[in-house]
Amino acid sequence: MALNTWLLFFVTSVGISLTPGPNGLLALTHGALHGGRKTLFTIAGGLIGFVLVIALCMFGIGALVQSSITWLVVLKWIGGLYLAWLGIKLWRSPPVAVDVRTEGPKAGGQTLFRQGFLTAATNPKCLLFFSALLPQFIDPDRSLAVQFGIVAMTYTITEFVTEYAIASAAARVRPWLARVGRRFNQVCGGIFVAVGLALPLRSA
Repeated sequence: MALNTWLLFFVTSVGISLTPGPNGLLALTHGALHGGRKTLFTIAGGLIGFVLVIALCMFGIGALVQSSITWLVVLKWIGGLYLAWLGIKLWRSPPVAVDVRTEGPKAGGQTLFRQGFLTAATNPKCLLFFSALLPQFIDPDRSLAVQFGIVAMTYTITEFVTEYAIASAAARVRPWLARVGRRFNQVCGGIFVAVGLALPLRSA
């Protein structure tokens, strides 16, 4: 993966990690219930789930691209439009609400890990999202395995830092989400629209 492509993916990963999603909200909830340190189990489970989804998407896309390079261009445009559509939905969505009463306070590490893993690995929207995003960064002339390693490591590091920061500051972040959550959604939605429209044009 070229350095400029990796930098674009890194910036995109940061934006994705900051966008409210099921695993981020789970880390927030578990942080408020159990504290940041124990929520590391939740985060670890989610990261493993993300890596599995990224592998499924990336190698599936890679196999398709090997049959015809035209498919990569098609996937980039379909994916870009899908990302833009997600951005519009996020722009229009209300602030997220987190209810810490939905789970008892005595969950063990194994339970937290399982919940984090299943939230990431079984979310069909996660599969669709990475299927739309990853074609923008795949270089068919380079090793797919190496690109997978770079993508997976970059995304999991940014996701870990974000989720752990959210979990550690859960008590302070929850009121903030209610107060400025809609504006935050609009900013993240605008980023998604920009990425969705700009990346296919850049790669065309």
